[in-house]
Amino acid sequence: MSDENDTARQTTQTALPCVAQHCYSPVWCVRDKFNHSEGRQMHHSQTIPHLPEIDSTRAFLSEGYPFISRRCDELGSDAIRTRLMLRPVTFLRGLDAVRGFYRAGRMTRRGAMPPTVVPLLQGKGSVQSLDGAEHQVRKKMFLDLMAPVRLQQARQIFAEEWQAAARIWRGREIDLSDAVDGIMTRTALRWCGIDPAQHDVARRSRELSTMFAEAGALGPAYLQARWLRARCERWARSLIAETREVDGPAGSTLGKLAFHTDLDGRRMSEDVAAKELLNILRPIVAVGRYVVFAAHALHVQRAAIPAMTEDDENISRAIAEEVRRLYPFFPAIGGRVREAFDWHGARFEPGDWLVLDLYGTNHDPKTWDDAESFCPERHLGRDRQPEGLVPQGGGHYLQNHRCPGEWLTTELLTEAVMQLRKLDWTLPEQNLSLPENQFPPLPEGGLRVAVAPI
Repeated sequence: MSDENDTARQTTQTALPCVAQHCYSPVWCVRDKFNHSEGRQMHHSQTIPHLPEIDSTRAFLSEGYPFISRRCDELGSDAIRTRLMLRPVTFLRGLDAVRGFYRAGRMTRRGAMPPTVVPLLQGKGSVQSLDGAEHQVRKKMFLDLMAPVRLQQARQIFAEEWQAAARIWRGREIDLSDAVDGIMTRTALRWCGIDPAQHDVARRSRELSTMFAEAGALGPAYLQARWLRARCERWARSLIAETREVDGPAGSTLGKLAFHTDLDGRRMSEDVAAKELLNILRPIVAVGRYVVFAAHALHVQRAAIPAMTEDDENISRAIAEEVRRLYPFFPAIGGRVREAFDWHGARFEPGDWLVLDLYGTNHDPKTWDDAESFCPERHLGRDRQPEGLVPQGGGHYLQNHRCPGEWLTTELLTEAVMQLRKLDWTLPEQNLSLPENQFPPLPEGGLRVAVAPI
């Protein structure tokens, strides 16, 4: 990779809209005045401080991802109260939140998301809208899809699609963001048992990428995203219907969705099964944004990137995890209280809206040494994900609403890092900054990459 743009070292503090793409889990905390296990001074009071403004919507949209942490720092608290869209909300951040709040049955996602986001990223009757036993039965279906052999299959498919595309890239300059969307769409279709040759991949790629790219949009862009989502749902319903008509393929992801039975012993309706199919396809395509971030990091942070060795699998995985930490994909995750509870003198009642600052938790200096530095080595030698690494939420995968696709994200991104490290590429002179108030952020031009000829 080129040594150009040394003077263009840009921030890597990025994320996506105020709600996650397909998993929304709430956590909160008010830190103890003094935590003996950490030996740090913590804020503690009987009440959570309020921001002075009546409503913080405009400030949040203007400042973007650092908004919550900046206000927490200003008030010396890891929990603050304000209003978003005139609705009372409590923002929370930190490791105590991850440890202390993820308890089954305490929170619900119903009513926790802006009404403009739900139609693009969830859908009525989908797994995100369920609680209790209904949620666990549906969630188990998704977790069963994440068996090691299936994860390895996804990596292999991605590697094949990447290498096929890379042969076309040789000697050319490409928009990596656009190119990766196509790769991820083909990977998602094949992994679900859908032959890309029989479908309009470009159309599906545009529909699926627009769903998450415009989740924070308003006006005409949002209306167009809704229209594209409706078109994609019609396509997905036709796939479910066709699969049921031929009674298969039962072993594929598509087949498992088509024939899954819920807690009541009935199959999901075609409409709900189609939404769940999109809840698999869309997030896989969204991993492409992490792939762009990985390329950004491999260039901008190249001084911190370990050299390739025979152990490149573990090194690439560590790089992928650091990309997920420093480039947090979701800025925040919200939920509403189901059962009243007390925490460090603060009382939360049913219906209260709580939002965890994922961006702030992933950058929290109380959790991460030298938190703003890109340091893949911090993830080497770990046999499990640290509690403070919450780019896709925290808690238990089955009992809570933690994203079941997190393992798939990590595997695909690890493979992408390995492929990027093998590819001979440079970055032409360009603006590499990642806007903090763009949801989701991309470098201007989508990250232009020049691939060397053979």
